[in-house]
Amino acid sequence: MDEFYRIKRLPPYVFAAVNEMKYRARVRGEDIIDFGMGNPDGATPQPIVDKLVAAAQDPRNHRYSQSKGIRGLRKAMAGWYQRRFNVELDPETEVVVTLGSKEGLSHLLMAVIGPGEAVLVPNPTYPIHAYGVVLAGGDVINVFHKEEVDFFAELKSAYLRTWPRPRLLILNFPHNPTTATVEAGFFEQVVAFARENDLLVIHDLAYADIAFDGYSPPSFLAAPHARDVGVECFTLSKSYNMPGWRVGFVCGNARMVHALSRLKSYLDYGMFQPIQIASTVALNEMDEEPPKISRLYQERRDVLIDGLRRIGWTVPPPKATMFVWAKIPEPFRAMGSLEFSKMLVEKAKVAVAPGVGFGMAGDEYVRFALVENEQRVRQAVRGLKTALGG
Repeated sequence: MDEFYRIKRLPPYVFAAVNEMKYRARVRGEDIIDFGMGNPDGATPQPIVDKLVAAAQDPRNHRYSQSKGIRGLRKAMAGWYQRRFNVELDPETEVVVTLGSKEGLSHLLMAVIGPGEAVLVPNPTYPIHAYGVVLAGGDVINVFHKEEVDFFAELKSAYLRTWPRPRLLILNFPHNPTTATVEAGFFEQVVAFARENDLLVIHDLAYADIAFDGYSPPSFLAAPHARDVGVECFTLSKSYNMPGWRVGFVCGNARMVHALSRLKSYLDYGMFQPIQIASTVALNEMDEEPPKISRLYQERRDVLIDGLRRIGWTVPPPKATMFVWAKIPEPFRAMGSLEFSKMLVEKAKVAVAPGVGFGMAGDEYVRFALVENEQRVRQAVRGLKTALGG
């Protein structure tokens, strides 16, 4: 397998070691509390499920669909942007439905960059942001994303030290894994910089609705002239507890949307049409659901942050996302995040994601996904206290 060109370019899958330890422990009958994967544990709202069932009963929906998504779903996405951000999108030319945001982002990269073209990618970052560039044949240029670093200044520096100049920039705010957030003014700076330097932008807005303490994540597309330079990706996975449905969108710049639509027309016939029909219910009729889901994550966040504080592990509470990005306690930091994560599985019966799996700049951290209920979170804290010698 290592002889295949694209497979050979992919780095080792860091999370596999922790996943294997977790699997072996469970085979032995051990109860492992799993904060590793950002896999929402809540049920999809019932009206969405009911619509899926009803639509699946109609044989007309069993045929091939459209690779770019049915018009009703693209129109619903445009309506969501209008209500949420006062952004007006043309559902015909500025919205394409994707098989989850990962598929959309990775195929978009294949559509718009060529072999050897440079792409600016945060480090650490959600893995597909970097791996998608690699699979498309591009070169990843790291933009280091740390607490003590001004990200926009680092972005400009990375651009100026790269030759040939980067073709594209990938952003993700609220950010996975670091949970970092920005205000609307940040995107105005990005748009101005991109227009000045002929740079394309992809913004991953997966956590548009998962925000706490009064914070409201801005949209890249709401910045003036944003559609001149880029697109935004959105997914129903987190906002509506629909991860397994694999419904995502790429919206914005018409040239980039058209390129993705054209590529997809060679690759797929779109998702099962009843899923698309049910997803229109989510976007058109379920605006009350995302705040409920967000409150649940906030409650879990508070229990975990408070529990960690009580055992001497102080972590700032995130303003958004479904994650907690925790700097490894100083006595254990030299282990690195992978060995520390293995230790937590063994001694605390708790699985977390090692920060190095998101890039070299994440190696002093681990990521907790808030996918266990409050009782299990408290149980995990007791295990962590034992493992850390508390």
